[in-house]
Amino acid sequence: MVTRSRGVGRVGVVGLGLVGGSLARLLAARGVEVVSTDADPGTRTDARAVGLHVADDLAGLCAAAPDLVVLAVPLRAVRPTAAELAPLLRDGDGRATLTDVGSVKGPVRAAVHAAGLGDRYVGAHPMAGTEQSGFAASDAGLLDGAPWAVTVADPGHAAPGEPARLAHVLRLVTGPLAGTAAVVTDDRHDEAAALISHVPHVLATQLLNAVAGAPVRDLALGLAAGSFRDGTRVALTDPARTEAMVTENAAWVAPALRKAVRDLEVVIGALETNGSLHDVFHAADDVRAERTGRPRAGGAEERLPLSGDEAGGWTPALVDALVARGAGGAVVVGLDDDAVRVRAPR
Repeated sequence: MVTRSRGVGRVGVVGLGLVGGSLARLLAARGVEVVSTDADPGTRTDARAVGLHVADDLAGLCAAAPDLVVLAVPLRAVRPTAAELAPLLRDGDGRATLTDVGSVKGPVRAAVHAAGLGDRYVGAHPMAGTEQSGFAASDAGLLDGAPWAVTVADPGHAAPGEPARLAHVLRLVTGPLAGTAAVVTDDRHDEAAALISHVPHVLATQLLNAVAGAPVRDLALGLAAGSFRDGTRVALTDPARTEAMVTENAAWVAPALRKAVRDLEVVIGALETNGSLHDVFHAADDVRAERTGRPRAGGAEERLPLSGDEAGGWTPALVDALVARGAGGAVVVGLDDDAVRVRAPR
């Protein structure tokens, strides 16, 4: 079917690091009109050199009247950037939807609300990345077909215009980015991200720290092979970026780490007393089977109909339905003229 909109309009990308640069490159390659900017003059020069349309500052980006603005700045720069962006967007025609690519959603929404832009914000997080950083590491292929989390704050109490803003971001993800989107609440995203991203970064860093401080450091590094490489890859990320990610999501990372510590104490106790470790190493057998088994066909596809004239058929009830399915692992795979296509988990 033909999608409800043939495009997402002009997209503004604020920040041209690994993710922002990759996003701008991919959108430009797909024929989407993109205007971008970065606080660093050298980065702006490098981006222009590969053919991207780059504004000198936020005022120049907003003067291009983007329909969708993506905050792709470091987490600790979100609050001042949102504050600087706010009057520029408010002075426009009010149509621009605001989203982001941050790995934590609750604090970003709080910063956006503090800047007075909460009524136009929809959270987003591409589940893709590398241990590298900066525009030089960006690549259009990084986000091509990637899974995304797209977040709302309070299901059941959608703000006026929020469903239509959500549709705009979903159109971007499932359209030119060729991705999928799990629609979830900020809290559900941040809890999940702590388990599958933030805690692994902490544990990888600790593995690296353990070797760095060991008397046999040089021997160990010389013998290191796949296990150490895979277990510490994300620890090679810019430490400041990892620290910001973990501290911004402290409410979910801390309890997850406490559980990890308790589990490790069980291992230590068993090793010291010659106890059984069977339960420890078999607790996740079902997940292990899923991760190592044969690839399975995608789950069944469902069509959630658009209804009524409200925001083109995007109603609070539809948002609630998408959140309910997202909590169970279902993802949005496309938008049609009369429905949203959702695929159940495998």
